[in-house]
Amino acid sequence: MADGQDIVGGSLKQQIARLFEESLRVTVPEETDVAPAIAPCQNANFGDYQCNNAMGLWSKLKGKGTQFRGPQPIGKAIMDNLPQSEMIESCSIAGPGFVNVVLSRKWIAKSIQKMLVDGIEIWAPRLPVKRAVVDFSSPNIAKEMHVGHLRSTIIGDTLARMLEFSNVKVLRRNHVGDWGTQFGMLIEYLFELFPGGEGANEQAIGDLQAFYKASKQKFDEDPAFKERAQKAVVSLQAGEEKYRKAWTDICEISRNEFERVYQRLGIQLEEKGESFYNPYIPGVLELLSKKGLIEESKGAQVIFIEGKNIPLIVVKSDGGYNYASTDLAALWYRLNEEKAEWIIYVTDVGQRDHFDMFFTAAKRAGWLPSDDNQYPKVNHVGFGLVLGEDGKRFRTRSTETVKLVDLLDEARNKCRAALVERGRDWTEEELDQTSEAVGYGAVKYADLKNNRTTNYTFSFEQMLSDKGNTAVYLLYAHARIASIIQRSGKDIEQLKRTGTLNLAHTDERTLGLHLLQFAEIVEESITNLLPNVLCEYLYNLSEDFTRFYTNCQVVGSEEETSRLLLCEATAIVMRQAFYLLGITPVYKL
Repeated sequence: MADGQDIVGGSLKQQIARLFEESLRVTVPEETDVAPAIAPCQNANFGDYQCNNAMGLWSKLKGKGTQFRGPQPIGKAIMDNLPQSEMIESCSIAGPGFVNVVLSRKWIAKSIQKMLVDGIEIWAPRLPVKRAVVDFSSPNIAKEMHVGHLRSTIIGDTLARMLEFSNVKVLRRNHVGDWGTQFGMLIEYLFELFPGGEGANEQAIGDLQAFYKASKQKFDEDPAFKERAQKAVVSLQAGEEKYRKAWTDICEISRNEFERVYQRLGIQLEEKGESFYNPYIPGVLELLSKKGLIEESKGAQVIFIEGKNIPLIVVKSDGGYNYASTDLAALWYRLNEEKAEWIIYVTDVGQRDHFDMFFTAAKRAGWLPSDDNQYPKVNHVGFGLVLGEDGKRFRTRSTETVKLVDLLDEARNKCRAALVERGRDWTEEELDQTSEAVGYGAVKYADLKNNRTTNYTFSFEQMLSDKGNTAVYLLYAHARIASIIQRSGKDIEQLKRTGTLNLAHTDERTLGLHLLQFAEIVEESITNLLPNVLCEYLYNLSEDFTRFYTNCQVVGSEEETSRLLLCEATAIVMRQAFYLLGITPVYKL
């Protein structure tokens, strides 16, 4: 390897890529657009990481009078031109020019020790974006949050947490359905129950879902009520105080219901519902009209999208607005007022076509670049259904969709019963806190560990199991590490400052390398918008720790200090992964 300065900062993969970037500049100076192709080795016997540029470079260079006679000589030159670095222990060439890299044990240990002293924040990924909007949860006013909202809420929160960990300013947006024609019937029904709207509150109205159904039934069956409801919409939109107050009361009752769910799940959201963007719609549609995007079709105002059979309707034939008009206004606001560089929408996969059309319209308007990899950019994060154990959409016996708050409480209660059965010495406070952490964490993890695009089966039995890839198993693993450190009787904070980490045993090195890969896993997970990548990492980390602990005595061994530091580093990374997944760690189980 050539002489050069050691490079620090960024994820492990990024640091290795920078070394190879320097080598590529020397090896093929004429090829200025070649990015290092770095990947973990599939077979650990060959090394830790691999640079796979040689084959691609050979296909570019052959026939251009190059000095190289095939991909393997290119690979060898890339290896020889690597700058000197304390990161790298050795390199070798395999097959058609793959450069395999073995990282230095001493450097891995040093990097972990630096994290122990400076904090997990130094392992935060570096993303090419500073400001993002995550639009998630978004239930409808006057309707219960059901298990379908669970996925949007949990997935959206995790994506927001990963971005925030990566030092991105995240605007967490709850785009609630708080505007539209249904409010006419709700307000009119409210006036029937409470003339003048007096006395309308949560206690008086009771079950909001039943209230919604009763008003809908009356709307469908009573023509006079239907006419009054339609007039109520006009009065609301005109801003008449009586109607505005009734609308505000209904929204507030709904918000209180939503908050019961968010409080259990530890979710932070700022509401900017459909009503917020409503005043912006006329101006935004005028902008699109001036660009020649809006045309008339069958009495409606539409935007035709190439490759789609039906256009994107932005003003209905009756003059009313719809989802598309609201979404276009919201996107304009987020780009121009909130200055977002990345806008992520978390909804079910059934809305994919709507988002495809809406994004295409925004590109035609020049709001977004045509290249999806450039910023500002938008992504629809679609997810599949939650199924019952019968393979059908998850419902209760009465075919009603399950209320989310009841589901969460059931998970907590089952968990509490299991903890009591274990017979440990729990205080009431410990029981409450642990059953909430494990119960709610189990529900979240059961969702997040699956590829979000697939359907998954909701099963309390599986998610609350302490075996296999479950939150319960992982929380046990963390509690066990905390117990090992506590049992040693050592001051772990002092050891961080005075002790030295040494990864002499193979299982110590394997665990150490896995810990160092945390930043690139978070980066991969957020870049591809796939939380299951982080879940898989966390489960594999716990397996690596188990192997290390089985084969390497910690307490009472000659290497006790070093191995306690490795235990602590594992616990820190696990806790950060739990935090990103919205799960509260426990220290006793």
